[in-house]
Amino acid sequence: MRNLTLFLLLVGALSATSFAQGAKQVKLKGQVVCSVCWFEAPDRKKTPYGDAADVKCALDCSELGLPQALAVEDEKGFTLYTLEPGAFKPKGKDFLDIVPRAVEVEGELRTEKDKNFLKVNALRVLDSPLPKPTPVSDDAVLALKDLTGAAQSLASYRGRVVVLNFWATWCEPCKKEMPDLSAIQNDYAAFGVQVIGAAGDGAADSAKVLKFIREFKLNFPVWVGTTTDDMKRFGVGEVLPATVIIDRNGKIVRREIGIIKPAELREFLDAIVLSSVKEAEKVAKAEKKKAPNSSLVPA
Repeated sequence: MRNLTLFLLLVGALSATSFAQGAKQVKLKGQVVCSVCWFEAPDRKKTPYGDAADVKCALDCSELGLPQALAVEDEKGFTLYTLEPGAFKPKGKDFLDIVPRAVEVEGELRTEKDKNFLKVNALRVLDSPLPKPTPVSDDAVLALKDLTGAAQSLASYRGRVVVLNFWATWCEPCKKEMPDLSAIQNDYAAFGVQVIGAAGDGAADSAKVLKFIREFKLNFPVWVGTTTDDMKRFGVGEVLPATVIIDRNGKIVRREIGIIKPAELREFLDAIVLSSVKEAEKVAKAEKKKAPNSSLVPA
């Protein structure tokens, strides 16, 4: 019996240790919502949570014992974290009285069967609404200036495939990929591919940028003054370096975060170029069929 008791205590200790290791301390900002009513709308970006119907639904769900969650928004969408009392104790049996307020929560995060659970140790109701993340778009829109101060825009590159690289002179990883980007520019220019460097350095740092261009022998246009908001809008976050591929119609078709993988990038560009060649051949054949047969000579 004593051995069995010791065994059970050991198992319990190991389980507690495993749980503690699985939990992660986090601080999150989001909106307290009903974990069920949230899904009444297919797109919460278009239909924000918190109207009278949502609150009534949350009340009904609370009476059924269904939990509330923290909805955290980022540029990709929303993530829900089911709320559990921890060191912070809600006024009632659950977090209903805080629905649909914006809050900052500190606690322990764990994941079970692809579901997120957040044990709340501290909670602060925010007076001001949460800042909206920069929306991500596949439309490649960017207007900067080159080293001469002339305005430049991606719109002027419609009809070409653009490899847009976000970098900066002070970014060490960026330096490693510059020879590969120059090689891509050299090898693919004849196929309508254009590499462009969007530097995080401002116009005041033009001398540094020019020195960088000369040092690494860059053979592609460099623009200055790009921002982290630009990067977020392009869907690559805010850490340099990052690269996007833009097709001939001005749409982003590939995103690379971190140093480029030259072989993979070339394989992707090969596919785009081949697709363009086939499309051009298809158009040429169609035009040829429409054209009158000039080889016929009237009698």
